Amino acid sequence: MENQDKPVEKKKLSLNVVSNKEHRGFGAGTIDLSQVSCVIIDEGVAYIDVGAMHAKSKIEKGIKFSPDKANVPNGRPAWIVWVAVDRNENGSYYAGATSCEMLVDTEARRGWKILPDHVNRLDASLKRKIMLDNIGPTEKEALRKLLVEHNQEWWDNSSQALKDILS
Repeated sequence: MENQDKPVEKKKLSLNVVSNKEHRGFGAGTIDLSQVSCVIIDEGVAYIDVGAMHAKSKIEKGIKFSPDKANVPNGRPAWIVWVAVDRNENGSYYAGATSCEMLVDTEARRGWKILPDHVNRLDASLKRKIMLDNIGPTEKEALRKLLVEHNQEWWDNSSQALKDILS
C-alpha cells in the first residue's frame, strides 16, 4: 500500500516558448519568469508593477495600444524596464536590464508600443543583457534610485557596466 501521507509535489508552470523541438513532457520548452521584475518609469518616477508582465500595469490599464505612433499625438513617454535577478557566489544581483519605450495618452485612452520589441527585450533581460539605450538621464536616475532602494546588496553585487550606464 502506498504512503498517502506523502505530500504531493506540484508542478511549476511557466511561460511556454514555441519551438520545433519534440515535447518531452510537462514543462518542456518553458522559460521561468520568476526572476524577472517589471519596472515602470513614468514622468521621471520608477516603480515596480508586476502587472506589466501581462500588459496590465497601472499605466496600461484601459489604454488601447497601436503600433502606429501617429495614433497617439499627445502621448507622454513611459518605459517598461525588465530587470532580471540572478545569484552567484557573492549573492543575488541585478543581472539583466532592458527598457521598452511606449507612449500613453491617458485622457484619450490611447497608447503606442511595439509588442515584438517588448518581447525581444524581455528575452534579452532573461539572457542577462543590459539594453537601456532608449532612456534618458532622468529615467536612468529614477531606475538607479529604485534599484538601490529596493535592495542595496543586489545593487552592490551588480556589474560595473550596469552601474556605469545608470550613473
